[in-house]
Amino acid sequence: MTHNSGSLDGVVKSMGLVFGDIGTSPIYALTAIFLLIPPTRENIMGILSLILWTLTLLVTVQYTWLAMHLGKKGEGGTIVLKEILLPMLKSGNQIAFVSILAIVGIALFIGDAVITPAISMLSAVEGIVLIPGFENTSQVTLMIIAGIIAIGLFAIQARGSEKVAWTFGPVMVLWFAALAGAGLVAIWSAPQVLLAVNPLYGIHYLTSHGIEGLLILSSVILVATGAEALYADMGHMGREPIIKAWYIVFVALAINYLGQGAFLMTHPGAHNILFEMIFSQFGILYIPFLLMSIAATIIASQAMISGIFSIVYQGITTRILPLLRIEYTSPQLRSQIYIDIMNWALLCAVLFIILVFRSSGNLTHAYGLAVCGTMVITAVFVTWILILRGQFIKSLAAVIILGVTTVFLIANLDKIPYGGYWSLVIAFIPFSIILIYVNGQKKLVAALSPVPLEEFLGKFNEAYHSANRISGTALFFARDFRNLPQYIPRIMFNNRIIYDDNIIVSINRTEDPFGITWGVTREVTRGFSIFEIYAGYMEFVDIGHILKDAEIDELTIFYGMEDIVTTHVIWRIFGAIKRLSPSLVQFYKLPADKIHGVVTRVEM
Repeated sequence: MTHNSGSLDGVVKSMGLVFGDIGTSPIYALTAIFLLIPPTRENIMGILSLILWTLTLLVTVQYTWLAMHLGKKGEGGTIVLKEILLPMLKSGNQIAFVSILAIVGIALFIGDAVITPAISMLSAVEGIVLIPGFENTSQVTLMIIAGIIAIGLFAIQARGSEKVAWTFGPVMVLWFAALAGAGLVAIWSAPQVLLAVNPLYGIHYLTSHGIEGLLILSSVILVATGAEALYADMGHMGREPIIKAWYIVFVALAINYLGQGAFLMTHPGAHNILFEMIFSQFGILYIPFLLMSIAATIIASQAMISGIFSIVYQGITTRILPLLRIEYTSPQLRSQIYIDIMNWALLCAVLFIILVFRSSGNLTHAYGLAVCGTMVITAVFVTWILILRGQFIKSLAAVIILGVTTVFLIANLDKIPYGGYWSLVIAFIPFSIILIYVNGQKKLVAALSPVPLEEFLGKFNEAYHSANRISGTALFFARDFRNLPQYIPRIMFNNRIIYDDNIIVSINRTEDPFGITWGVTREVTRGFSIFEIYAGYMEFVDIGHILKDAEIDELTIFYGMEDIVTTHVIWRIFGAIKRLSPSLVQFYKLPADKIHGVVTRVEM
């Protein structure tokens, strides 16, 4: 992919597509922290210092310095790190450990994607109660408004976010400018908050408050939610625009948090700190700011939804998730995709979470656990890769970051009894599906007993010369042409269906995110050829177009289907997943009038 590296246009677009989540954290982060502790000067200075250094270490160092320089061809994310690391490992146990850790990371990311839209939308609409005349707006009304916004956002996904994405950047630029401007005005009233850049304030807070100091980190992490997007969305915008945009965003966020701290020093009774600060300072501009905050939370949610579609597609192409129907919503941008079942499942989960937690304050008790889990997994992968590459300085920095993220994760474990378990429950669903699918596929392959190519060719030569052949070309899909699925010899040898030209189509995923190459090994033996397609693990493969380019004019396309018979509850679930998933030819949108599915009954 080509990116407008570091240009102003690229920086502005990055602000819209990448920084929505972390950019809306000021709405609720400091408010959530000071619901738990009194707003004394010492506490405010300590918390501000922890916030600034959390942004510095977890976002600037871990992601923009370490992780983003490990991307492959400009791509990032948990699966990319896994694909980089696996070829470097020699032990089977290490490979299994990394694979499981990647699955946990994907599951936690999905859990995070449910809570992010819920807390963002609720926290924004809760600002309505500060508008004169709306003070008595009930929480149920606010929940309904947040739910309607969520329904509207998910309903337009099928149209493709590209059509509205051009507005995201300018809106977020205005949002960060407003955050920075409001922060500067507030700092004027208590300029001593600027001293919080000294990390000693944060260290002193942690060491002087014992277990309470550790547990407050579970709320401090709220300022870094969305940091994973910097890396996962690198393929959308490129490394340079995101890094340059982060410098601007970091300054705006730091100024705003310092401003909120200054406002809290002079208004210790404030509860909804950001909105009360804006209302107190600017009055007449409060409603436009509120509307802009709602727009910013919608953008933050959109970025998370797009991220889920991307991560699920990566899971499908690396064969750890079942095939799902995918729509490509843009002829220009291959990253613009829509996955129907994920979209509506996410919406139902978001509405459920809004119903369960009711307010953003309650949701902060659940939010952060999944984020920290994903950060720790990223830190483990990054550290491991850097150590294996022998990059000593970066490895040392990565080890320190791994220690810091682990401390944050330990602090967040305290949230489990108070609602944090919901993020684990949500994450457990995709985690279970992935494990069942991956192990089911292994068991299915073993049960189907693939036929080695050498053994097949001997029987094929005999059948080809003795059977009444059908004129034309037939295509057969096989994951690995060296070991052919049972349905191919069944068609040819049992049913005596042999065409003049029989071509095995094999789609192989490479270690790189993008790029497609293909080639035909003509006449392995007379009437039998192999057509291999090599595609990046994030590549959208248009098989019909490739076959046309290769001048293959097929008469019929055969593919294998399995009818799974079992009494085992796990394999029943696997069978249901297989039945609900589109077939290979449906997934790649091959012409319906040419395809023929061949069912094989399998007992598991």
